[in-house]
Amino acid sequence: MTAVLAGFAAATLAIAAVGELAIGSVPSLRERLPLALRRVVVLADVAIRIGREGRDPGAADRRRLLATGAAVALAVGWIVAGPLIGLVLGAGGPWLVARLLRARRDHYRRAVDAGADAVAISLADALAAGHSLRGAVAESAPAIGGQTGNELRRTAVELAAGARTETALEDLRVRTGSRRLGVIVAACLVQRGAGGDLARLLRECAEGFADQARLEDEVRTATAQARFTGLVVVLLPLGGALLAELASPGFVGGLARSLLTAWLVGLAVAMQVAAAFLIRRLGRVRW
Repeated sequence: MTAVLAGFAAATLAIAAVGELAIGSVPSLRERLPLALRRVVVLADVAIRIGREGRDPGAADRRRLLATGAAVALAVGWIVAGPLIGLVLGAGGPWLVARLLRARRDHYRRAVDAGADAVAISLADALAAGHSLRGAVAESAPAIGGQTGNELRRTAVELAAGARTETALEDLRVRTGSRRLGVIVAACLVQRGAGGDLARLLRECAEGFADQARLEDEVRTATAQARFTGLVVVLLPLGGALLAELASPGFVGGLARSLLTAWLVGLAVAMQVAAAFLIRRLGRVRW
């Protein structure tokens, strides 16, 4: 069992290393890879772009990712625990891939949120210097880095191509899903319709974003110990089962031979999984 797990882990890391090499440092290496491995690299590139550039996969790429997740989960379960567990894991593989894509999208949204205060300050400075809102976006875009800068530069390109200001800003809000950028867009649109000192409003927004980030860090610090304790409590039964299996090989398998013990173990596993989800939900910081 240990040898199988170690071999699978080594193969997975090797594929990931080859994929990262092909995607980043040597793009021409893709054409030299076997067809199957090339497809794996392309799918890995799709998942990476979600967190790096915010590009959601198309319908065809999403179907391929879900099918690949199901196939990998089926193979792992079959090799490690047999065909029955393999079928169960294979059925849950697409759900895991969907969760991964969602997590990568959330990571991108948080990265955009982190640079929203810089966007507000840069736009305020450009407006105070006498630029219009369209000109302020064009002036601020090159000065902002990271994912937020990529999105702002994309909006600047749309404006330079002739898009209406309201349309380009609304596309920015919808595309990123960032609440902080949504506040900036709302402030800009309200000012265009009602007038007012937009530069001052944007600076106040930046101060509010900084205060919010500081409060979020304080909340995470205050709840870190409780969240870690909950995680340890959830993992304790698994550790106990592993120790019992090491001390008496076949102990875990023997639990499944009796209907009563198998039912109790299944009930305990379901309760532990539910507890893990509840702890994660209770420890999540939302505004």
